[in-house]
Amino acid sequence: MAKRLLDILLSALGLLLLSPLLLVIALWVKLDSPGPALFRQQRIGRHGKPFAIHKFRTMRVDAPAQGPQITIGADPRITRSGAILRRYKLDELPQLWDVLRGAMSLVGPRPEVARYVALYPDDLRQLVLSVRPGITDLASIEYRDEGAVLARSSDPERSYVEEVMPAKLALAAQYVRTQSLAGDLRLILRTIKAIWGG
Repeated sequence: MAKRLLDILLSALGLLLLSPLLLVIALWVKLDSPGPALFRQQRIGRHGKPFAIHKFRTMRVDAPAQGPQITIGADPRITRSGAILRRYKLDELPQLWDVLRGAMSLVGPRPEVARYVALYPDDLRQLVLSVRPGITDLASIEYRDEGAVLARSSDPERSYVEEVMPAKLALAAQYVRTQSLAGDLRLILRTIKAIWGG
């Protein structure tokens, strides 16, 4: 209950205080490339229920038809504004709405698409999907340069499935087993420091 109250308070406050920035980013995305300002994608949430995640669009509208679901290095599908938004994680800000409406939490395992969730071991799938997915978690911090890491692989898709995803899943499971309100606050501060403090 305390976690949900914190989510509601901070997401509502964030949306209110950041509304001018959100409007500026939305306009920038629209002017930079044809298409909507927001990108919606179905992810798997708590108890395995699908939900629509919201982000600022950072890729061309035809990106899904032009390549894999994972983003690798300097992906040519990424727009000019998208490269900057991704670097500073500003594309994630619309997820504050997903937190406010209860589909996500500020802190929790990052939600995956159904294709990758289907590859989770059964025990870990049940554990990780027992909580709301989050905007940030330990795996988000440890793998914030995931695209650059995968770009060095000869088979990025295989490297993601066999190396990166299991490591991220282990960190997600660790979070679920040890979560606390104080731990969530520490992860939020670590995320801010990782993004803006180098």
